[in-house]
Amino acid sequence: MEQIKLKLNYKRTIIIGLTFFTILMLWQMYNYYCPLFLDKLLVSTYGAGNYSSIVGVIMAMDNVLALFLLPLFGGLSDKTNTKLGKRIPFIIVGTILSLIIFPLIPYFYAINSLVGVIVTMGLILVFMQMYRNPAVSLMPDVTPKPLRASANGIINFVGYVGAIFAGALQMIGIFSVKSTPDPMYLVIPFALTSLLMLGALIVLVLKIKENKIKEEIKAEMEIGEQLAETEAATKDDHKLTKRDKINLILLIISIFLWFMSFNAVETFWSTYGEKVMNLGSNSIATIILTIVSMLTFIPGGKLVNKIGRKWSIVLGLILMIFSLGGCYIISFTALKTTLYIYIVFFAIAGIGWALINLSSYPMVVEMSNATNVGKYTGLYYTSSMLAQSITPIFVGRVMDILGFESLFIYSTIFMILALLVFIFVTNRHATIKDNMITENKN
Repeated sequence: MEQIKLKLNYKRTIIIGLTFFTILMLWQMYNYYCPLFLDKLLVSTYGAGNYSSIVGVIMAMDNVLALFLLPLFGGLSDKTNTKLGKRIPFIIVGTILSLIIFPLIPYFYAINSLVGVIVTMGLILVFMQMYRNPAVSLMPDVTPKPLRASANGIINFVGYVGAIFAGALQMIGIFSVKSTPDPMYLVIPFALTSLLMLGALIVLVLKIKENKIKEEIKAEMEIGEQLAETEAATKDDHKLTKRDKINLILLIISIFLWFMSFNAVETFWSTYGEKVMNLGSNSIATIILTIVSMLTFIPGGKLVNKIGRKWSIVLGLILMIFSLGGCYIISFTALKTTLYIYIVFFAIAGIGWALINLSSYPMVVEMSNATNVGKYTGLYYTSSMLAQSITPIFVGRVMDILGFESLFIYSTIFMILALLVFIFVTNRHATIKDNMITENKN
């Protein structure tokens, strides 16, 4: 067997992860505050009432816009060629526009302008999508294919650190509101978010010279192409074979199905706590899931290198089915109000979800070449965003008919369907040990 030395550049990967840091930090702030702002402004503008559906429609626009904008900017960045590279120009422009506009959301809220808040939210959605796909595509652009799952684990870890920062900034906002009745103080956590985004951008631009890096690692990238987990890797023209295309279709369908499952719970878990568990708050379970996922990313990358991407995803799907199915079973027992039982299942789900996310995006861009990573990144996000756009509607209808207890059986069924589809994906597997890669097939 041929052995070739390839080594992941951890420092470079962490710095690239700063783009995920800014993305998750801003989205956490956006998703936490904007529904509150909208609800209060709708009440103050139109009088007392239930505006949940209107708020939901406005908040869903990020997923709807992402369906069109992520592939658009991904394709544009594929075709871009500047002194700064393909992706960096989009990251610079998108980040700067986002950090300038972001503090205007609480400003318009403070002056009681519903139109101002909605307009600035819309601008943020466009500007964030402008650099989200190029930011995600940057990692595979400068990482050999066999190392991308490990790199994805590091980048996700850095991104989750951004989510933790957002939690701290939310606390600053809560403290500001409690200490003074002036809502203008809410600009502070948003402005701090923008400053952190600016700092991360400066580090990225100073340290990541996209064109220079690509030139330096050209030989490594070519080795990575030959060891890719596709049949095309064995062909001189590197064009996808019929089997590769079938794998890609199966993979995209699987991604759609497991996001249909996960996002249903993500959307309605708080409502489930109120309707089924009779609890005022059950958010600690999702916090535990997030922390466990974060802690799984890096060791999970090492597991992927040993057993392969396919089987790590299969393991993740099995863990998800076990945890979601367990939550469904206990919803019909006396334990349904015991939060600690759910926390255990959510912790297991955190491991499973991390294993799924570690390898799924690298498997999609495995099909790409140096000229179309953004296109394949767009395929990944189109399938996941489409699921996140429609599953709240579907599961909401199911719960209207069958009751809130049906949330977890809905999610379990879609996760089982994802496993049944994904199991037919075939791939070549490159085992990594002591920084040496040995080609295998499975």
